[in-house]
Amino acid sequence: MQVAAKLKNARISPQKCRLVADMVRGQPVGLALNTLRFTPKKGARLVRKVLESAIANAENNLSADVDELKVQTITVDEAPVLKRFRARAKGRGSRIWKRNSHIIVTVGDGKSE
Repeated sequence: MQVAAKLKNARISPQKCRLVADMVRGQPVGLALNTLRFTPKKGARLVRKVLESAIANAENNLSADVDELKVQTITVDEAPVLKRFRARAKGRGSRIWKRNSHIIVTVGDGKSE
């Protein structure tokens, strides 16, 4: 049994969010939530909210036991980039790329249906 939750167009670069996602991949959900709660990064807050949503989906939709759930996969993919320009000297402009992320968290109990 696997249950997923998605956050699309999160306003954080995928590179920064993957650092946090790598810390909790494969852990039991209780330990993963505790790790994310005390990690002082913006990505930890976003990943924790998606993880809590996946846990709630498993509990409400499939009546799964929360104590047996593990974080099976966390993927952080690149979303559309906001392209901006900043004024520079002598009438020039420089590019600013504001990167976004799609965060997908899958939790499961390890048993096949």
